[in-house]
Amino acid sequence: MTAREASPGIENLSPSQCWEMFRSTDFGRLAVVVEGHPEIFPINYVVDHGSIVFRTARGTKLDSTLSGVNVAFETDGYTPATNTAWSVVIKGPAERLSSIEDVLASSMLPLFPWQSGEKSNFVRIVPIEITGRRFRVQPVARRRPGLSDARRLNVE
Repeated sequence: MTAREASPGIENLSPSQCWEMFRSTDFGRLAVVVEGHPEIFPINYVVDHGSIVFRTARGTKLDSTLSGVNVAFETDGYTPATNTAWSVVIKGPAERLSSIEDVLASSMLPLFPWQSGEKSNFVRIVPIEITGRRFRVQPVARRRPGLSDARRLNVE
């Protein structure tokens, strides 16, 4: 089955629907390669001119994001009113915003780091692939505790 073929009950989202989902939240996960191994970083972000922009400090996240290897970015959500879950992903290269015009424009974006510290590096993920899926959550999944709920239930 290809990525564009949907299993029964799964709706593949169009690129415009995916962007709508990206705009509906401000938190996601950045997947990069660090020393040959996958790493995932939680980030807050904004959609800007058909791309994802985030701020970060110097370090592993910035270095691996700008290493020349494409990155992936994912966010997801659940809509109680329709009992549907969704997930959207973009893949592509990342670039540091460095021209004076880009830096000035990015400083006007509503992008505020959640963690303290200097986050002076603005990074743009330029999508070369965008995919998304939406599906109805089965009622039984909302009623039964999952395996991860064992901690909360004190069940061993």
